[in-house]
Amino acid sequence: MAGYAPQKEDVIRRLRRIEGQVRGVQRMVAEDVYCIDVLTQVSAINAALQSCAVTLLDEHLACCVTEAIAQGGDQAKAKVDEASRAIARLIRA
Repeated sequence: MAGYAPQKEDVIRRLRRIEGQVRGVQRMVAEDVYCIDVLTQVSAINAALQSCAVTLLDEHLACCVTEAIAQGGDQAKAKVDEASRAIARLIRA
């Protein structure tokens, strides 16, 4: 089971909203909307994606990583390393 299972419907709902925002930006570009207005919407999409990513990361840490640490051994270290790499990717983005 995925760590985000309890939040799955919320995550899907947020991703659908983001998908709608992206379609809106496509329409804005097709309609030659002012550059700054398009960039404002792109910024909002980025913020929404980051928020969704943080939700997924929180759930991963609370479920998958916590369970692996409780079991101990190599699996615990692997899950912590995996989470660290995911955090690093989010920070760079």
